[in-house]
Amino acid sequence: MTENNLQTCTCLSIKQTAKLLKRNNNFIILTHSSPDGDTLGSGFALFYALKMLNKKVAVLCPDTIPEKYRYFVSNTDMVSESGAYVVAVDVADKALLGCYEEKFGDRVDLCIDHHISNTKYAKNLLLDSDASAACEVIYELLLCMHIKINDIIAKALYTGISTDTGCFKYQNVTAKTHKIAAKLYEYNIKADEINRIMFDTKSRQFLELERLVLDTAEYHFNDKCMVLTVTSEMLEKTGCSGNELEKIAVMSRSVEGVICGVSIKQTDADTFKVSLRTYPPLNASDIGSKLGGGGHKAAAGATVKGDLNSVKEKILQVIKEVMEQSNDGTTADK
Repeated sequence: MTENNLQTCTCLSIKQTAKLLKRNNNFIILTHSSPDGDTLGSGFALFYALKMLNKKVAVLCPDTIPEKYRYFVSNTDMVSESGAYVVAVDVADKALLGCYEEKFGDRVDLCIDHHISNTKYAKNLLLDSDASAACEVIYELLLCMHIKINDIIAKALYTGISTDTGCFKYQNVTAKTHKIAAKLYEYNIKADEINRIMFDTKSRQFLELERLVLDTAEYHFNDKCMVLTVTSEMLEKTGCSGNELEKIAVMSRSVEGVICGVSIKQTDADTFKVSLRTYPPLNASDIGSKLGGGGHKAAAGATVKGDLNSVKEKILQVIKEVMEQSNDGTTADK
């Protein structure tokens, strides 16, 4: 990101963003690659809201949307790229746009986000880094736009908030998070069903992948860091998609005593997607940023190139540095 990019990005308030959206008529909404509940919930909640205002709206996702989100995902409009107002939701960096980066990376008109690591690549930015999820920001935006929230919008928003907070277990949960969730419970969202689908349901293919991944488990820094690896061969053998990585990432910090969970997923011959999950005093965003990515205090990620061994070495070196900076005092590796 150049200095010029920083100067041309205008940070907006919710009121300013609401006016901007009402002023335009044709929209392309972009979600990030390897879509999760928050980017999809944000994108489709905004889609349904803008349709209420008689706008034409397309939602584009770089990757196939997992079937489990079918209860709020629907077909969207065909919108010409020429003259469309481009909005990215929950996308902290244009590199996360995947196959759409080349086409839209430098022409995003508005980004709505909650990542403190946002690179300010868009022309306008609505950012609330204190929000637990982008869907929190979207909820407040829709209220400002005087949109009458309905059941399907509420389902999309609740999904984003629930998934980005680990079903309200993570550090990013605030009183406001619970207040918004309580408001969404006033609609027919079937929260218990959503949480069962998002957190308690595993495919047989994933169970097999889980077994293979646990066999790769490594412990470092007096067992305070756990590393799990997902290779292309494992994905091919089990038939799992890359979207299963989030569940692997959660596994990586579920062991007693682990304060830094690392999951490494191979996406190409020499490319690996790294997901980081941490507990205090470690800051996942600090680790992710040093690896060329970013995120939140408790969850972050990056893409690292090289062979698997060199990628691991690089990640562990960065974790060691951040542990030393955090005065954790237990950086000796075995």
